[in-house]
Amino acid sequence: MARKPSREELKKAVDRVIPEAEAVLQKLVRINSEQKPPVTAEDGTVYPFGQGVEDAYQVFLETARSLGFTTEDADHYGGHAEIGSGREVLGIIGHLDVVPASGKWDFDPFSGEIKDGFMLGRGTTDDKGPLVAALYAVKALLDAGFVPDRKIRVIAGLDEETDWAGLDYYRKKFRDPDFGFSPDSDFPLVNGEMGILNFDFARKLHKTISDGLRLTRLEGGAARNIVPDHARALLSGLNTGEWDEIREQAEAFAEETHLQLHAKKTGKSLEVTAEGKAAHGSEPSKGLNAISVLLKFLGTLDFVSDDINALLAFYNEHIGFATDGSGLGCARAGKYGDDLTFNIGLIKFDKEAVSVLADIRYPIGTEADDVYAQMTEHLDEYGIGLVKRSDEKPMFEPEDGPLASAMMDAYRECTGDMKARPKILGGGTYAKPFANMLAFGALFPGDQDLMHQPNEELSLERFRQSIEIYAQAIMTMADAEFQIEA
Repeated sequence: MARKPSREELKKAVDRVIPEAEAVLQKLVRINSEQKPPVTAEDGTVYPFGQGVEDAYQVFLETARSLGFTTEDADHYGGHAEIGSGREVLGIIGHLDVVPASGKWDFDPFSGEIKDGFMLGRGTTDDKGPLVAALYAVKALLDAGFVPDRKIRVIAGLDEETDWAGLDYYRKKFRDPDFGFSPDSDFPLVNGEMGILNFDFARKLHKTISDGLRLTRLEGGAARNIVPDHARALLSGLNTGEWDEIREQAEAFAEETHLQLHAKKTGKSLEVTAEGKAAHGSEPSKGLNAISVLLKFLGTLDFVSDDINALLAFYNEHIGFATDGSGLGCARAGKYGDDLTFNIGLIKFDKEAVSVLADIRYPIGTEADDVYAQMTEHLDEYGIGLVKRSDEKPMFEPEDGPLASAMMDAYRECTGDMKARPKILGGGTYAKPFANMLAFGALFPGDQDLMHQPNEELSLERFRQSIEIYAQAIMTMADAEFQIEA
């Protein structure tokens, strides 16, 4: 049985690592690690997610080695830092990539500036801050004299915000941990995650030779799992007087609906822009979809393309501003309050088709095929195609299980909060594909959630608190007395 330091010993050890942990986090935040196309280094090494992600990854590996961990790399698709010994592995998995810093920020999203007790910047809460907190929680434990009975492995994913190809590659090279947690969600604990469907609606475009109003550009959104806060269309084919009429229509639309819509002449064309409010795609009701704003207005116009008119009619009748899928007949109430959510994150346009990229979070106990079946009848009516991209199945563990109990005990002991209960998550985390793994922190109950939103920031007091909670949980789970039922 491992020696366990006292609460006071652990607290003092956490206090000692804080300055270094903050400095490392600041260094990471200053790196724009939004995923980019692959790059090839001078020695021929390929960085599959771009230079920024690779730079952040190297900071993680170098930091871990300086703390006494050994590191392993899966060809720059991801890797881990490991310490301790034993047959079993306690895994902690987070990620270093970030979503785009879209929207209006009050500060440089990659400054890492510390102001009024907060560190400012993209990735401070999702997920660089929590991953650094977990790494330094292990360091604090070891400094306090803890000798684990198991290996402790801190895994750094590099494309969690996109398609998880890096995680798939990593898991082919290294065996999965026996159990653990992902510090990429909420405290006190996430004991269930909803299913996630990624798919596209598409309408093919046929050539038109008639004169009249044409759509020459249509774009909006930054990522499938973000409520878009901007969208833009470029219209052509009319004369100056006709443009003035549409501009007046846009002004009247904005005044009547109280939505942010603007139209201005650009050469021989008219540019129409819409603004919304960004939010995480798992909680679309907290945002305002700029694509829906734009398409609502465009739906009042008559384009020469019947295909464009059909797409707009479909969107406005069956999608619109609904965030529960009700317009498509797929709204579902969940047993655990995990009701289905629906988000349109991106719209793409070219000469051949218009594609609308969607993200659905569906309840535990629901099958993806049932969700798709309920949408199909509405698609056929408008000649809309459905392109299925991915399906992450729901996961759930009872809150009285050994994993959930260990994490809840650690949270309660360090915070004194006995009222907070485990929750079901709409967002998907790296915990989902692993057996015996749950999402654990680092957003505290009642704190503002700025993940995937402008002005993301991290309370340094919460950062310290999360390190202590993680250290307490790791101390329990890395001890031989802790066992997971087969």
